[in-house]
Amino acid sequence: MAFVTLDFETYYGKGYSLKNLTTEEYIRGEEFEVIGVGIKEDDSPTEWFTGTHREIKDRLDKINWKESALLCHNAQFDGAILSFVFDITPAYYFDTLCMARAKHGVDAGGSLADLVERYALGKKGTEVVDAFGKHRKDFTPADLHRYGNYCINDVDLTFALFSTFISDYFPQSELDLIDMTLRMYTQPLLHIDSNMLRSRLHEIQEEKTALLASLTGKLNCVSEEDVRKKLASNPQFAAVLTEFGVKPPTKVSPTTGKETFALAKNDEGFIALQDHEDPFIQRLCAVRLGTKSTIEESRIERFISVGARNRGRIPIPLKYYGAHTGRWAGSDSVNFQNLPSRDKKKKTLKSSIIAPDGHVVINCDSSQIEARVLAWLAGQKELVKQFARGEDVYSVFASKIYERSISKADPVERFVGKTCILGLGYGTGAEKLRHTLKTQPPGAELTTDECQVIVDLYRQTNDAIPKLWTQSNQALKHILNWDDEDMNEYSLGEHDVVRVNPTGIRLPNGLYIRYPGLHMDINNKITYKSRKGEVALWGGSVVENVVQALARIIVGEQMLVIRERYRPVLTVHDAAVMVVPENEVEAALAFITQVMSTPPKWAAGLPVACEAKYGRSYGDC
Repeated sequence: MAFVTLDFETYYGKGYSLKNLTTEEYIRGEEFEVIGVGIKEDDSPTEWFTGTHREIKDRLDKINWKESALLCHNAQFDGAILSFVFDITPAYYFDTLCMARAKHGVDAGGSLADLVERYALGKKGTEVVDAFGKHRKDFTPADLHRYGNYCINDVDLTFALFSTFISDYFPQSELDLIDMTLRMYTQPLLHIDSNMLRSRLHEIQEEKTALLASLTGKLNCVSEEDVRKKLASNPQFAAVLTEFGVKPPTKVSPTTGKETFALAKNDEGFIALQDHEDPFIQRLCAVRLGTKSTIEESRIERFISVGARNRGRIPIPLKYYGAHTGRWAGSDSVNFQNLPSRDKKKKTLKSSIIAPDGHVVINCDSSQIEARVLAWLAGQKELVKQFARGEDVYSVFASKIYERSISKADPVERFVGKTCILGLGYGTGAEKLRHTLKTQPPGAELTTDECQVIVDLYRQTNDAIPKLWTQSNQALKHILNWDDEDMNEYSLGEHDVVRVNPTGIRLPNGLYIRYPGLHMDINNKITYKSRKGEVALWGGSVVENVVQALARIIVGEQMLVIRERYRPVLTVHDAAVMVVPENEVEAALAFITQVMSTPPKWAAGLPVACEAKYGRSYGDC
């Protein structure tokens, strides 16, 4: 296979750049223009080519893309230009930005400038700064020549960086996942039902208008906009509550440590206000939720505009290795990782994502994969057996809590058992458990003391899991103070698949969970430096990181097997979404279910399972 390293230089100016537009908006924008492109075929000298759109297209078409891999630093950008603007699909996508995230962690600098400096490969130029606001016609020949040299240097640096990454080891499976992820964006298969979205948008706006109008006089406001402002502001909303004889709920801010209003939608105080004995207070809360949050509206509008620019299709922008544990994350201001699914009306977003004609969407969700991986890694044998036998582990633990037989016919009690199985494995305490049980649907009202009894019961019943926390806590201290003379790499947990060494925690795919800047703070807490500042660590949080990383590797490997027959078009947490021909749906369901019910070779004895559904839309399944 031939190898093409490529870098586009494009117009950008005031109000028109990737700082204020998504990648898709920028490339599809009316002002978009390719000024030139740097092209390196295999290891031959890099060429700078500039010209009209037609001339650049003709140059690119000379490459046999069906037998050529594309390499870029940020292929979501350059690969999208190749696809969206020039209608070119390479045989494979390589991306040094994606590779850098996996190799060094999401908290390390991922820019080409930072990376080539880290590896002493050269220095990225700054000529792009001089290109601000300039179309190709605005460059002098000398300026265009300098810009070309800048682009050639970027291409050569990208090629050198890739060669360094490969020579230093990078898993083929992860390269395949990068390629798969980029295709979700550059070659979208899913479509958008814009009419459905417009109908829901109109409905939201009418509901909001009616709610606002009903309060205009009651709150002594002259307009609906005044009502909106009054209820959206925490201090003003608190003042309104006080005016009507209700004490505003408060909490201690985890950021400042000071008392503040508890008026966020997940705050217990605000949730209680929604069930206030006075219907008027309930209505105030409903309107506040509608006026303060415009997420659904803005998302619908964004989906409609994306569909309009892409002939009804919706590119899926996922950030490969977007989280510390390697999981995918949302990008390009379209976060598919948290589309609403419980509220029937808000589920319109998911329902508007549809398969192309003659196809259906299959969503296959890996069942309780974190709880299964945790029990397996910790060596919690009885819990592993329960999963393997297909028992309802939520009901089993709930039966221990309530000292009577609990089944799916007991939704609240089973919800308590489910919350414990999914949440207590990482060291959650009684107060956090109480808060979660109260604020998540269907909700359960327990005291802190009752929750403490449940926490103790979980830890006694699953005693191998707290031991894994202790072992992980010790591993942190070892990584922090590794003695090369007296210490060797060792296994964390059972099965010898997770290893501890001075670099960090090595996963079965050869990549690491890294904790940059790991140190002991003045309060004797172990912390590391993340993009969001200092993050405290202990054994339970390390176990959570490891389990989520393993779950992500498992689902990733399963998707690579699936894509040999059916193309994954989206992944959300522990689920894979595929588009399959309608006339193959039964065979596809059987194949996909079989793949996602089979553990990888390195995880012998891990009882994985899944649930697959299909439908015309993503919302249907």
